Amino acid sequence: MKRTMRKILVEMLRDSKRSDREIAKLVGVSQPTVTRTRSKLVKEGMIKEFTVIPNLSEMGFEIMAINCFRSRVRKELADKAEEVTMNSPNILFSARCQGGGKNGLIISLHKNYTDYSRFISSIIAEGGDDIEENETYLISLNDFIPKPFSFEGIAKLFETL
Repeated sequence: MKRTMRKILVEMLRDSKRSDREIAKLVGVSQPTVTRTRSKLVKEGMIKEFTVIPNLSEMGFEIMAINCFRSRVRKELADKAEEVTMNSPNILFSARCQGGGKNGLIISLHKNYTDYSRFISSIIAEGGDDIEENETYLISLNDFIPKPFSFEGIAKLFETL
């Protein structure tokens, strides 16, 4: 990736709300260069979407859950897992994983513990006998969070590559 493109991407990671004109000033290029680069980054798939990072507890979510599963590995199960996770608005992220004997991961948001309990019961019921083990980590979104989620860290990390 060209240096100018990297700089523009870093500035967009820091604050995608900025105008192309503001980014151009920060990077030291013209506004049309930023506009063309932004379009190219989207077209090439480097940027998937433009979004905000909300305060989840202010939105009414009390719990973030990280569930690690060990399940049988079958094509049918993978297809079913994809369908279930894509259709669940609670699920923020789902992927295969490795470690601790687990091979699947789900990160989800919940209004409260009752909401989480219903959610995980339905996920386990969907998986049936194919889910051999589940380990859960519950995170209170109203408690101490020394480093909230942000893309600023990705921008800093990307600058070092």
